[in-house]
Amino acid sequence: MKILAFAGSLRKASWNKKLLRFAAEILRGMGHEVEEYDLSELPMMNEDMETRGPPPIVGKFRDAVAAADALLISTPEYNHSVSGPTKNAIDWLSRPPNNVLAGKVAAIMGATTGVDGTVHAQRELRWILARLACLVLPWPWVLLRFAEKRFDNEGKLTDDKLAETVETLVQSLVDTAGKLK
Repeated sequence: MKILAFAGSLRKASWNKKLLRFAAEILRGMGHEVEEYDLSELPMMNEDMETRGPPPIVGKFRDAVAAADALLISTPEYNHSVSGPTKNAIDWLSRPPNNVLAGKVAAIMGATTGVDGTVHAQRELRWILARLACLVLPWPWVLLRFAEKRFDNEGKLTDDKLAETVETLVQSLVDTAGKLK
């Protein structure tokens, strides 16, 4: 199975990028192909940029999503909502003439240093994706709170219970996408 993964944070040492890498390693260990996409290359969505089709970097991103069997998104929470980079990526992916999110299966997770574990961002992201005809897995929710205490100095997840939840999430992603393929 081919999975496209991205973190909705642009920071190099992002907790969400660390969580995404952990999940990607599980998937690769299961024999799946994972492309980790860096959103920092995407320009802000602007219809003026689409006069002759999307910019090449956006076209490449859209093609990668279209070719993927499933999506894995790790989103931070900014001001109790979805991060700007996450929303920008979704806006580019859903542009006419074809919404490349339609019919895709997606798993969502998130990490934060706060107490809520990105619950608000994930709730809003689920709603946004569902409105774009993307099938979002309903369970389990991976809400990594106090991220600075859950990774070691090398960026590896140290919380065994959370690691099991991530493994359950990615297994569910693969199972669901496989049934719909």
